Amino acid sequence: MNSPHLTALEQRIQPLSQQLAQHRLYASFESVEDLRRFMESHVFAVWDFMCLLKALQRGLTCVDVPWLPSALPESRRLINEIVFGEESDLYNGQPLSHFELYRIAMLQCGADTTAIDRLLASIAEGSPWATALAASNAPEAASRFVETTFRIIEEGKLHAIAAAFTFGREDLIPDMFRGFLRDQDLRLGGQLSTLRWYMERHIEVDGDEHGPMALRMITELCGDDAAKWHEATEAAEEAINARIALWDSIANIMHETRAVLR
Repeated sequence: MNSPHLTALEQRIQPLSQQLAQHRLYASFESVEDLRRFMESHVFAVWDFMCLLKALQRGLTCVDVPWLPSALPESRRLINEIVFGEESDLYNGQPLSHFELYRIAMLQCGADTTAIDRLLASIAEGSPWATALAASNAPEAASRFVETTFRIIEEGKLHAIAAAFTFGREDLIPDMFRGFLRDQDLRLGGQLSTLRWYMERHIEVDGDEHGPMALRMITELCGDDAAKWHEATEAAEEAINARIALWDSIANIMHETRAVLR
């Protein structure tokens, strides 16, 4: 059963969550070119979701040698199960992270991966994330979204990171957008098949598995500490507002791109 603190948090953010679920972006798609513009920004959110996930794993489990048992065994188990699914899912028999799968989907539909590839290459070479992001030429709104995420991560409050992880993602994908993907995929002879699989898998694991796990994790991390619940609520609101701002920007980019092409 949900704790009263969790219920209060969900009630507080409900208007923002509804605003996100009903965002004009979902009704804005008219062509595969729109989808490409979307993915070129959204991929940064897919990547920084993995950063939130690994920050939680680092804080809730022991990744050092010598090993010691961490303090919260239930959250330890939950986060390891989520990491397993997000970092090592199976697609056509091949183990892949959901981020790697998304990048494959981008290539399949002709989206440009240059900016995200540049970011990862810079980090692999040892650049701090902020330096790598600045040099990546990422879309401005995607950069702001990542900066919000890393601000929460670097504050180091696990309950706030867990709230951003849980509530800041797009866990509800409207039927209209899924229908658009299906129709375009049929028109293009399967070029969106990987993206469709990603989206359907995302809905499946968030709703049936990872979402409930994440709520239990927040409840354990916050306990009965009113200050922690307040900080978790603030982090959830900040993350959802960042997602809404990202969606606003992508919708505007799609509109401006169409205006130029016409």
